[in-house]
Amino acid sequence: MTATIAATTPRERASANLGTAVLSSVGLLGRILYSAIFIMSGPNHFKAETIGYAAAQGVPLATVAVPLSGIIALLGGLSIALGYRAKLGAWLIVLFLVPVTLMLHRFWGLSEPQATGLQLAMFMKNLSLLGAALIIARLGSGPLSLKQD
Repeated sequence: MTATIAATTPRERASANLGTAVLSSVGLLGRILYSAIFIMSGPNHFKAETIGYAAAQGVPLATVAVPLSGIIALLGGLSIALGYRAKLGAWLIVLFLVPVTLMLHRFWGLSEPQATGLQLAMFMKNLSLLGAALIIARLGSGPLSLKQD
């Protein structure tokens, strides 16, 4: 059993309120920093170079799939950053990350060590992003959100 001591003096209450405000701000900052990669990269999925790279990697219907993935990443990132239906936004990020990670970062099929290392790093980065998306999908956006879910 854990005992909780309530703040009784004005100074203790002010300190407790400041701690709550700081923690809320940290959650907002975390959501923004996490989402930045998806928000910034989403528009690049409409560029011919990005579509061409995906097609060269064997992505089927790359001219449709790549721009669609950009929309999914952008919407998911904005949803999480703003804290508006963040659980849904996180599932959009999962929908984006799973095929991108498996199709574009196939480190296991490369023979050149430098390319293998780069693709392994990108694969692991995406796994980390996927893990965070799953946490958000479970827990939601937290405080300082447009709409907590």
